[in-house]
Amino acid sequence: MSQEQWTAVDRYYTDALVPADPALDAALRSASEDLGWGAGSVSPLQGMLLHLLARASGARAILEIGALGGYSTIWLARALPPGGRLVTLEADPEHARVAAANVARAGLSDRVEVVAGRALDTLPGLAGPFDLVFLDADKEHNREYLEWALRLSRPGTLIVADNVVRGGAVLDGSSADPSVRGARRFNELLAADPRLTATAIQTVGEKGWDGFALALVTAD
Repeated sequence: MSQEQWTAVDRYYTDALVPADPALDAALRSASEDLGWGAGSVSPLQGMLLHLLARASGARAILEIGALGGYSTIWLARALPPGGRLVTLEADPEHARVAAANVARAGLSDRVEVVAGRALDTLPGLAGPFDLVFLDADKEHNREYLEWALRLSRPGTLIVADNVVRGGAVLDGSSADPSVRGARRFNELLAADPRLTATAIQTVGEKGWDGFALALVTAD
């Protein structure tokens, strides 16, 4: 199998299962054109996966760490029931501005709060619990983000982390790459904390070879 084939399969399923959506398309374009981060957003199929996870879990309060241009934010926010809320944290002020504009374009400003600033600085000011937490910021600090997710969760909270496989680089225990080291530190906590029941799923597609970790909070 090749990247070309993975991308073609993704496009086949996207065309079949993900309806065209002007607000989502605009969010992807702005991530690419305004921020130069076209490859940083989740794919449409991954966005739909997040949406379905949020709906299936009945999430009424969602925390996202890493907004980028707001593409995944829109997918998640659309899964909320009436009265639901989503807080998304974004370190880069320009990214936060673009994300807020895309959320507004999608008509979701009434349920989404975009918080600009380093997540480790803004997390202490949040009030939980959240029903779903999506981790998709800098991987170097993923362990710390998981620790905060646990503080802001309850039994039944679903925690989802993106980019945990990193093209297989996660296998390299001697890696000097901060993202790989962060992923491995995250996995150590994921495995060791008795409050979590977790799994990891490898993925291939237009985003290359990567994967998600999913963890259910099962105890206080």
